[in-house]
Amino acid sequence: MNQPDVGPAPVLALTDVSKSFGAVRALQDVSLQLFPGEAHALAGENGAGKSTLIKTLAGVHRPDTGQVLLDGVPVEFHSPADARDAGIAVIYQEPTLFPDLSIAENIFMGRQPRRALGRIDRKAVHAATAGLMARLGVDLAPDRPARGLSIADQQIVEIAKALSFDARVLIMDEPTAALTGSETARLFSVVDALRAEGAAVLFISHRLEEIFRLCRRVTTLRDGRWISSEPLDGLTEDDLVRRMVGRDLDELYPKQPAEIGETALSVRRLTREGVFRDVSFDVRRGEIVALAGLVGAGRSEVVQAVFGVDRADAGEVRVGGTTLPAGSPTAAMDAGIALVPEDRRQRGLVMEMSIERNIGLTGLDRLGKGGLVRRALERGRAADWAVRLQLKFNALSDSVGVLSGGNQQKVVLAKWLATEPSVLIVDEPTRGIDVGTKAEVHRLLSSLAAEGLAVLMVSSDLPEVLGMADRVLVMHEGRLVAEIPRDEATEESVMAAATGRTPAGTGTGKEAAA
Repeated sequence: MNQPDVGPAPVLALTDVSKSFGAVRALQDVSLQLFPGEAHALAGENGAGKSTLIKTLAGVHRPDTGQVLLDGVPVEFHSPADARDAGIAVIYQEPTLFPDLSIAENIFMGRQPRRALGRIDRKAVHAATAGLMARLGVDLAPDRPARGLSIADQQIVEIAKALSFDARVLIMDEPTAALTGSETARLFSVVDALRAEGAAVLFISHRLEEIFRLCRRVTTLRDGRWISSEPLDGLTEDDLVRRMVGRDLDELYPKQPAEIGETALSVRRLTREGVFRDVSFDVRRGEIVALAGLVGAGRSEVVQAVFGVDRADAGEVRVGGTTLPAGSPTAAMDAGIALVPEDRRQRGLVMEMSIERNIGLTGLDRLGKGGLVRRALERGRAADWAVRLQLKFNALSDSVGVLSGGNQQKVVLAKWLATEPSVLIVDEPTRGIDVGTKAEVHRLLSSLAAEGLAVLMVSSDLPEVLGMADRVLVMHEGRLVAEIPRDEATEESVMAAATGRTPAGTGTGKEAAA
């Protein structure tokens, strides 16, 4: 085994586990120990083996070699039901609830308490659900339909379901990727309560600050191999990154010098009633402009209106001196705007299609004639961008759904960069991707700006905003309240404006051009 036993006996452990899929070795001699009452982080880049490890613990995969130990005793899980019955529950990034059933029905589906003559005891179901919610410290009505619940509330329901099975081990796979700050804080409070009850928690996140906030120890994987298991106390984020990627990552935000040119995108008094109002700004060639602010401030809605996905009620968008019609993405594309959306799986990719077909979607008119696509041209275009963006894949004909999150993001970027835009809008460009790929995306954006592209970036990652932007535009409650140059942008100045504490028109609260 690669690591010594410490403290009390682990409730769940892997010992020298290996797992291969054909010629691909997903795990090689990996060991892990989860102790009761402890949150343990699992760190690694996309493709490091984290998903395979989770599925091995959850009974989806069986190890080729090595052992899974429950309370020190070797066990074999032949199915997820076996793992669940042993007290192991997995909370995935995207919960899978039945939308037309109530919270209580989702939690106890298929195992509801029965009354005489086999009828479901609905009062008992509701009482048990209310007890679980009280235990978690959240206020969700048992009879509320699952449809319409936020992702955060859906995850709470999944945790309640796990507790109803008396789960002793809770595996949380990127649970905060789609959550706001307040929702993440509530989730962490729930996890702290579960730890206090003696549950072991395995926490997977690309957000290093969350790992340090929540967890006591961390196991790091790289290329399917165990690298280390150690206390987080005394480690820095740089230390953890170095273990994950196998090298120093000094240039997470590699900002290249660029010559700032003429105005490429001009937005004037853009308004969408009830969402944002009177938004004006410019983006010049060679410049990266960040649109910052708290969740709900209207940042994504503004860029969607600029691109024409949503129709603005008033205002003007100009590209290269040409005024665009409202609500026309086709006109925006023809004018040279490209939009990489926040939700790559739902709005950026067709998950069932191949890598090459996804990359070619924005250029069908150039890849064929008479409605027929020339496969050779499509494949050549995709292969060219795969090389330029260092895409990791098996075959271009593979479904884009088999790629890691970071490589899916590269496919979305390739799809839009292939249109040769003059303005690139990227909404949360590095959300949900590992630190190594994040650095590659930052390097790409910086090099594109250096080549003369105008980049408008929406980001909730404040270090990313400060590290990459030439100017920071800050929104608060649907209004653009501050424009902060790079040399004046700090966490304090951006957050002050984002929370409405900086008076517009003074200092770093200077309003954007009218």
